[in-house]
Order: sequence, then C-alpha cells, then structure tokens
Amino acid sequence: MRITVNLATRPFIELKPVYQRLRIWMGALLILAIPLWFLARVEQKKANVATARVRGMQASVQQMQRQQQSYQALMRQPQNAAVLTQSDFLNDLFRHKAFSWTATMSDLETVLPAGVQVMSIEPLVLPDGHVTIRMRVSGARERALELVKNLEGSKHFASPRLSDESLATANTGNQQATPVNGPSDVNFDILADYRPLSLEGEHADKPEKESEQKTKEGAQ
Repeated sequence: MRITVNLATRPFIELKPVYQRLRIWMGALLILAIPLWFLARVEQKKANVATARVRGMQASVQQMQRQQQSYQALMRQPQNAAVLTQSDFLNDLFRHKAFSWTATMSDLETVLPAGVQVMSIEPLVLPDGHVTIRMRVSGARERALELVKNLEGSKHFASPRLSDESLATANTGNQQATPVNGPSDVNFDILADYRPLSLEGEHADKPEKESEQKTKEGAQ
C-alpha cells in the first residue's frame, strides 16, 4: 500500500491553462493595438500638417500686417500726408457717388403708404459698400408701422427698425400736445439696410417688363 504525502507548504496549482489564456489575451490585445497604432500615426501626421498650415497662415498674416504698418507709416510721413488726405477724400467721394438718390427714391415710392411724408433721408455708406439709410417720416402711427412692414417685404430694403418716435409739432404755438396714440401725426426715425439691384438684375428685369407690355398690347 502506497501513501502519497505532500510535504509542500503551498498546495499545487496547475498554471499552464492560466498562462495559455493569458497568451491568448495578449495576442488579441496586440492584434487590436496594431491598427490603433497605425491610426494614431495617421492622425498625428494630419495634425502636424494642419499645425504647419496654421503656422504658415499666421506667418503670412503677420507679414501682411507688417507690410500694412510699413505702408501706413510711409503714408503718414509729412511728404505723403497730402496724398493720404486726398486719397481718403476721393475714396469717401466715390462711395457717396456710388449711392443713387434717384434709384433710392424710386424704390422708396413702391413701399411708401399713403399719408406718410418723407421729411429727410440720410445715407450712411460704409467703406465696404454697405449702405444704411436713416429716414425721418411723418404721419399717423399706423401708417408708419405699415411702412416698416412694407420695408420688411421689399427686396431693396432689409432689417428696418424704428430708432426714434416723437410728436409732430406745428408751426403755431397754440397747438396743444396730444398723446402719441392720438390722431395727430408722429415723426419717426427709421433705419434700414439698402441693397439696390445690380445692373445685371436691372437688365434681367427689362425683358420681363417688355414681354408684359407686349402681352397687354396684344390683348388690347
């Protein structure tokens, strides 16, 4: 009869299956890590290219700013101050010449309701060509609100808004003040962005008008 005695201080554990499973997991993780590593390299290259492009653009902007500052310093010199003043004057004159009063009044007639009188028009022409019109009109409050609605629906005017409102005063001093909501006329300051049609748009509208006129003549 044989008796097996284990004299080890720790019980025997078979570690071979454990090591085998660890090898399988390590292999799977390695297989997943390889494409992730390549993807990270590709993204890193893209980030480096984008960073280099941004730095190049920043360098170009800084160079242009330095050139602009040097040109401005050159134009501010006493011998060139007169040329700069004349250039600013001519640029401002050209911007105001580009504004057509005839076209503005013609476009305004299409949206002006009856009973509203235009007292003044002040165009504000920005250096980029953007035109904002400040007009002061007089009439009943309902008519002024109708004018604002007409401006909103017009293709020549954009973003109309009331900037000021006051009672219309008469020339005689005997007239008593009446509330704003009363029947008396009210003066309104209206701001609106003006965008006239280009010459191409005007030429495009002419054939349509001519065809409509011919149709009316044929019907007669």
